[in-house]
Amino acid sequence: MSSSVPPRPPTLDEVAERAQVSRTVASRVINNGPNVSRAKRDAVEKAIRELGFTPNRSARALATRQTGVVVLAVSGDGPEVFGDPYFAQVIVGASAALEKTDLHLMLSLVTNDHGQRRLRHFLQTRGADGVMLVATRGADPLVDIAAKSGRPTVFIGLPPHGTPPYYVDVDNAAGSRAATEHLLRGGRRRIVMITGPGETAVGRERLRGYTEALRLAGLEPYATAAGDFLETSGAEAMRALLQARPDLDAVVAANDNMAAGAMRVLRDAGRAVPGDVAVIGFDDMPLALHTDPALTTVHQPIQSLGREAARMLVELLDGGRPTSLILPTRIVVRHSA
Repeated sequence: MSSSVPPRPPTLDEVAERAQVSRTVASRVINNGPNVSRAKRDAVEKAIRELGFTPNRSARALATRQTGVVVLAVSGDGPEVFGDPYFAQVIVGASAALEKTDLHLMLSLVTNDHGQRRLRHFLQTRGADGVMLVATRGADPLVDIAAKSGRPTVFIGLPPHGTPPYYVDVDNAAGSRAATEHLLRGGRRRIVMITGPGETAVGRERLRGYTEALRLAGLEPYATAAGDFLETSGAEAMRALLQARPDLDAVVAANDNMAAGAMRVLRDAGRAVPGDVAVIGFDDMPLALHTDPALTTVHQPIQSLGREAARMLVELLDGGRPTSLILPTRIVVRHSA
């Protein structure tokens, strides 16, 4: 009596070979990733049909001792993080990208030394297959924890020092430059800026865009004051700027929260927006529709940051080498500027 051995299922490498593309391209198509031409996508999909290839992350996880869990790690206080719509939209985007996989998303909010030790132990004991790090600042311990774990890591937003192999960010300098140029086209010349924290890459890049736009117009920065992206810090910075430069005629705020705080202080000081002072923010959060007047702002695709970071991490876990991304921004003109 003879027994037959079940046929071995086709591999990702065989799909790539049949489609005459790289393994990375084949992985991107399977995971619905970006930056694949229509011709190559069609070739991979044809190879999948011909070979009968079925992605089976669960079986691969058992063979390689993968956990089926990826971590989205954030440093910060709970109320600050969960009260900021930015993080909520990042989570929505990442979750959407993982819906077609067998991976589960775990949120790790690291607020103190104990939290750092817990995350370090979790990653070093292979509790998760990969990591996404959000909005790191200064000497953020999460960067070192992720690096020492050896887990594949994707940054959502560039860290303040160095350029990691895998990241997704928006063009912060270009967005801030466009905001300042919008004010210049409107005849504003005494333009101040409420910056983000100097220990963050996003804070520095948005300040750079403001400075570049003014200097290209033959002007120097009129005045700046730093905030921490919270509305209260925008209000405090606006009070300081009004005292230092009472004749200011426009404000670029490094995010919508701080712009809203600035508009409240301007109103209390008897300055009409935009008649006396034009105000422009950055992010295009729902808040921007509810300020009085509605806030002109720089739109950044926040959900896309989470979605593309998750897709990149999936590609890394599948053995690919994804390309880091800088996503574009655009001005959304409303009534404040």
